[in-house]
Amino acid sequence: MARLLLLLSSACGLRLHHPMPLSLDSPRAPHTLRGSPSMQAQASHSVLVPIGTGSEEIETACITDTLVRAGASVTVASVMPGPSLEVTMSRGLRLVADCAIEDCVGKEWACIALPGGMPGAEHLRDSSALRELLSVQRDTGQLTAALCASPAVVLASHGLCPVRATCYPAPQFCDTLPSDWVDSKVELDNNVITSQGPGTSLQFALKIVEQLYGREKAELIAKQMLTTLAA
Repeated sequence: MARLLLLLSSACGLRLHHPMPLSLDSPRAPHTLRGSPSMQAQASHSVLVPIGTGSEEIETACITDTLVRAGASVTVASVMPGPSLEVTMSRGLRLVADCAIEDCVGKEWACIALPGGMPGAEHLRDSSALRELLSVQRDTGQLTAALCASPAVVLASHGLCPVRATCYPAPQFCDTLPSDWVDSKVELDNNVITSQGPGTSLQFALKIVEQLYGREKAELIAKQMLTTLAA
């Protein structure tokens, strides 16, 4: 018996460890995916992706992978206390962040993108460092993005949710938005992008690409990933 180990050593430096054992016929070295030199050279926007225990792994992977494909420099930061950067996600996948969220304060971010998942969104909400970073994004007119539970649990809790917003379609989240829930895969209002959940996370990430790099770039990335932009 052996454990499946997936290392994503691309521009975002994200590492994932799956806790479930996988039977293999023969031992294999860990599989490593690296961004090409040309991809790394194109990085022109810094994107912060905060995570905490219980954050949604599909959403986190969609955000980081899609933004790296576009040429962004992606930093995954843990909001959890303590020295360990390993974070257990909502379905048990273990991710190793690049740094602690406190290390990100005082830096400029073209976008801060929040995955959902519970109780991950609550950990994001309770991080004073992340709250400070999100306030700076609002005050400087920089892009903020949140999906699934995070528009309601994080943004609305701190008065940062725009008038037009969507989130995971459950009453405990929809009812906390500042106005009526918008039934759309992706919504953009006042420099804030919101989306509904794992199934919309790819279109959510592509909307971030569109805002940072333009529609032509977003359409190119979408075509390469065999999907389309949200209407």
